[in-house]
Amino acid sequence: MNIASNRENQGIFYMLIASFSFALTGACARYLRDDINPVQLVFFRNLIGVGFILYSMWKVPVVQIGGKPWVLLFRGVIGTLALYSFFYGISNIGLAISITYQQSYPVFLSLFAAWYFKEKLNVKEWVAVFLGFFGICLIFIPSVDISLLTTKHHLVGLSNALMTGMAYLSIRELSQFYDQRSIILSFMASGIVLPVFSMLLGQWMEPGHFDFLISDIDIPIGLDYIVILLMGLAALIGQIYLTKAFSYQKTGVIAAVGYSNIVFSVILGTFLGDAFPDALSLSGIFLIIICGVMISFNTKPK
Repeated sequence: MNIASNRENQGIFYMLIASFSFALTGACARYLRDDINPVQLVFFRNLIGVGFILYSMWKVPVVQIGGKPWVLLFRGVIGTLALYSFFYGISNIGLAISITYQQSYPVFLSLFAAWYFKEKLNVKEWVAVFLGFFGICLIFIPSVDISLLTTKHHLVGLSNALMTGMAYLSIRELSQFYDQRSIILSFMASGIVLPVFSMLLGQWMEPGHFDFLISDIDIPIGLDYIVILLMGLAALIGQIYLTKAFSYQKTGVIAAVGYSNIVFSVILGTFLGDAFPDALSLSGIFLIIICGVMISFNTKPK
């Protein structure tokens, strides 16, 4: 009994490390937003991590079935586009709200799973989905009344949850055929190639309304280099400890602890100068956390 308890506690501790690391990744992006555009942040975030993944695959070669190259490519591209919208959101609507939007992905993942895998949602899952959707509305709808530009920022930020849900759905399928490092590598490689393409486009055309996809090239200055390195390392550490956390028992508990990411983000975002979320936004954040926790505890091993 004590052994099981210790394993669960260790899993929770690892998840707290992962959550803080991902929040720190976002905080670094928030710090860099005035000097480096979101697309370039995606590039730097993946450039640092890909070397470690390749080294790991060289030290311990992958053993896998393979045979799903298009799904693997889809995971890489959709994951990279999700990062585009995530960093764009951090640059324009703040750290806490951007991460809250990202953490609302269980709403979309549940609906995608019901559609793609023909999984039936039970009453508890439907309640969780509606709570999460209502929480999103509490954050999103007030922004519609401010300006069209702010609405665009929130729409792009919210699209991160949609694409994250699609990415996680593809991971569920790919995990049966590929080593986890191959799946991560597809994401990181895409996260290098696509931003390079976006920045090349930015050299001969104005981004205009597509500034979340097309960008110029910004040269880091001074402290930026250290923060970029910290961002890449924090993202890598978060990925490592996320994997470690889910290797332990009671994944529902571990997944629920992952919502501490939002709490860390509110604290770090406020420290970096973001406005503290208002009452409506806090209510939305609370409902999204409840949604995620309900779905986490209701998830059965597949």
